[in-house]
Order: sequence, then structure tokens, then C-alpha cells
Amino acid sequence: MTDATLLLRQIHPTFVQGGFATSQAFRPTPKDEGKLSVYDGEQIAAEASWVHYTTQLQHASIGTMAVSVAECSAESLPARPEPKPFPEHAIIDFTGLSNKQCYAKSKKLQAKAYARGWLYQAPTAN
Repeated sequence: MTDATLLLRQIHPTFVQGGFATSQAFRPTPKDEGKLSVYDGEQIAAEASWVHYTTQLQHASIGTMAVSVAECSAESLPARPEPKPFPEHAIIDFTGLSNKQCYAKSKKLQAKAYARGWLYQAPTAN
């Protein structure tokens, strides 16, 4: 992965307001243990990541948005490949941050993703 690598994030329908993802979509939940799951955009395209997420993993997603490795680094959030449970898997690491810090950083990531726009939207999301 390079600074320009896009980290593809699947957006759950409940994390969408006004047509775009809320910051909650860019913040790990307690079960994530501080690691936000994303797809490595150098290994898989936005639509293919959505298909994988919704068919093989059988999770709900309204579409794919992204932040770059450089945008994560600017927020002191390391991003790295983590090829388990699947080869294209990567993480954005929020480990060790307080809830307040996670919230603030996720807001900044959400703003970057919002500026970039949807990379893929499910046919029913249009």
C-alpha cells in the first residue's frame, strides 16, 4: 500500500443520512477492538468489494466510500494490510485512542470520504 492507496469502506444503511455516510461509518465499534475494517483498493475495486461484502460475507452495505492511506496518516491513524479473513482486507488502526479521539478522527475521515463521494452505490441505493 502507498499513501495514494484508497481504503474502501462498506457503508451500512443505518449509517447514512442525507445520502452520505455519517462519521459512525468511519469509527470502529467495541467488537472491532480499535481496528476499522476496510478493503485495500490496490487489490480490489469498489464495486467488487461491495459484491464480496454483501454476497460472500453476507453483510448489509448501501455502497462503498473511501479514504486514502495518506488521509489516515494525517490523523495519526496507521493503515496496513491484514490479509485475514480475506486477502484484500486491511485495517485503519484506532487502537489506544479515547472515545473522544476516535470520534474526532472519524469525523475528519468522514469529511474526506464525503468530499471524494461514493465510489460505488448499490442499485437499490439510487
